[in-house]
Amino acid sequence: MTLTLWQRLDKTGRNLAPFAVTVMLALAGMVPIPLPGYASVAPFLTAVAVYYWAIHRPDLMGPGTAFLIGLLQDLLTGGPLGVNALVLVLVHWAVSSQRRVLASSTFALMWFGFGLVMMGVACIQWLAFSVLQATVLPFRPALFQALLTMAFFPAIAWTLIRVHRAFLRDDGQG
Repeated sequence: MTLTLWQRLDKTGRNLAPFAVTVMLALAGMVPIPLPGYASVAPFLTAVAVYYWAIHRPDLMGPGTAFLIGLLQDLLTGGPLGVNALVLVLVHWAVSSQRRVLASSTFALMWFGFGLVMMGVACIQWLAFSVLQATVLPFRPALFQALLTMAFFPAIAWTLIRVHRAFLRDDGQG
């Protein structure tokens, strides 16, 4: 069956939902909150999105897409180019290796898996920033960022589940 132009546009728009929502989360994570020291521990919302989409729709959130979103985030934050891109690709890779287990698991197990991934993210970010600054930075901000991101996981995952159900039909892919 041949799709009409409008059907193809609709399908393309729906398939862009994971990318668009993840970019929106990247932007939301950059909103300045007037709390002392918040910028260094702001939750890494894009990691939640990449984790979720890599489990549920890996056909729409591949490592290349994760890399592009991380690169965009690096450019927008003015941080070292490539750090977030590398971290998001590693999040995608970690999830891909355990995708079948995570996709069929309970929410609690998925959250626990995300916690493990975020601890790895905290270590990688801390190491990368320490190397780039040529000094040993304190680990506490990276740890607090990971913990805050884990605390936000249920709310962000709930939102992503709603987007998934509203815009994406599981049509045998993934």
